[in-house]
This record gives sequence, C-alpha cells and structure tokens, in this order.
Amino acid sequence: MTASDTTLATLTTDEHSARRVADAFVDRFFAEEVAVSFVDNGREGWRLSLYFRATPDEEAIRTLVTLAAGAAAGGSLQFERIAGKDWIRESLRGLKPIAAGRFIVHGAHDRAFVPLNKIGIEIEAGLAFGTGHHGTTRGCLLALDALCKSLNDGRRKRIPPSPCPRRVLDLGTGSGVLAIAAARALRRPILATDIDAAAVRIARDNAQLNRAGGTIRVYHANGVLAPAIRRRAPFSLAFANILLAPLQKLARPLTQSIAPGGRVVLSGVLASQANAALAAYRAFPLERRILLDGWTTLVLKRGPAVARHGRRP
Repeated sequence: MTASDTTLATLTTDEHSARRVADAFVDRFFAEEVAVSFVDNGREGWRLSLYFRATPDEEAIRTLVTLAAGAAAGGSLQFERIAGKDWIRESLRGLKPIAAGRFIVHGAHDRAFVPLNKIGIEIEAGLAFGTGHHGTTRGCLLALDALCKSLNDGRRKRIPPSPCPRRVLDLGTGSGVLAIAAARALRRPILATDIDAAAVRIARDNAQLNRAGGTIRVYHANGVLAPAIRRRAPFSLAFANILLAPLQKLARPLTQSIAPGGRVVLSGVLASQANAALAAYRAFPLERRILLDGWTTLVLKRGPAVARHGRRP
C-alpha cells in the first residue's frame, strides 16, 4: 500500500472500544485490504486508525464500527484521503518504545537507543496493537521478566531455582512479540501459533528480524489440539494472550498440555473478568497477578508430578 492513495478512517475513543473495533476489522477483512492501529494519544483517550487499500463503503464501515463500539463511536468516525506513501512506517514512527522489565519493544526508528543491558525487540508489524503497547502484551512481558529474574536469583544465591522452561508455547502469537522475548531471554525452542495466516507471516518475519528465526517455529493453527502443538507437548511455559471466551474454551486442553511444575500465562482478560478466568483454570494455583490499564495478566503454576501411592517419580 505504498504507491496509490489510501482512505484513512479515524476515531478517538476509550481503549476497550478501540480494541473491540480493531478486533472486528481484523475478523472481517484480510490484512492486505485494511490495517489497523490504535495508540494512546495521552490526552483524550485512544486514537484508532483504519487504513484501506481500496475506497471503502463508508456507510458499511460506519455500521461495523457502531456494532462493535456503539452509535457514538460510529457517528464520530471520520474519513479522509491521504496521498500514497508507506503509511505503516509513518504510523509506527510516532510510537515510543515500550519498556517491560528487561524488554524494550521498539520500531526501527529507535533501534539505536536500546540500552545494552536490555533486550530489544524490534517490531514493524502492520497492526500497531502487535507492537507491545497494549497492557495485555506488557503484562505478559512482565510475567516473563519475573520468571527470568527468579531463575537468575536462584543461580546467584546457589539455591535450587525453578527449572528453566524447556518448551515454550505462544498461543495466539500475533506479531510474535512474546515468542521473540522468550526466545531471546530463555534460549529455548519456542512454538508460536495463530489462527490468522497474515499474523503467522508477520510473526515469522519479525522472528527473523530479531535473530530468533532459528529458535521460533510459527504455525497456522486453531486451538491447542493442532498436530504441531500436540507433537511438542507438554510445555513448561505457555502464553495465551487472547480473550476470556476463547481462554475458557481452551482451558481443559491447554492445562493438559502443561508439564508438571509448568506455568501458563493468561492475558487479554479485563480486571472484572479475572475471577471467571481463574475459575476456568482452577486446577492451577495462581502465582502472580499483574494489573495494567484495566487488563489482568494471570500467571498460574501446575503442581509437581506425584506418582501413584503418593511416591514421587
């Protein structure tokens, strides 16, 4: 989408509404037809931008926004034509790096400013909510940072630390941020999956860009029972940064895919939905809860394996 003119539709709203609209367009359109970004403008809420390759049916687009976020959002949607240019690069140019513990998610324009003692993750995805700015992604990165810190503290204090995860799953990888972070920090094989074929391509490209292509395998898969996942289970660590409804649906097969002593990190859950998520995964005790921007990230840990007759294997 660099040569021809582009139609831009914009909306300023709250974060939850922006995410609902973004999800609606990602579900309805191919990535080649429309790209979505939403960022905190620091003043009035979140600015949502929809970039269309072809001239859209404005009334149909306004109706879709109304269905996703209400009449007020649909009525305030604004359309304009912009001259052809690399609009993905332009939209990402204004995004500031996001820090989460040892991780800094940034665009190419900030590559030179990543401190040497941090792990830089460069993301140039077409969908800005895959750049680490959302509270759900940052929550998962903070959970991973805390796990890495506990491993390092155990080594320094010469106490038996938790074993380093051997197999890691990133379910619903999106742009691949969490898979790349785990690959760079843990130096272990990572399996990443997504139900969206465009996301799979983007995640693979980002893995190569971040020198993690040899460690991360990205597959197009729906759910946890896909052959690529079943062949590599059980996992010592799994990320599921999706929404409450699919998390509830996947609870049984996902927990069965976690090794004894392993952890599952759940996100994409509003603070008000945390108890519902915990109920679906009640077999796994809660180890950590991270609250960011109204969203909750839950770290759950499976108990160790116990052999029959109460004897450990």
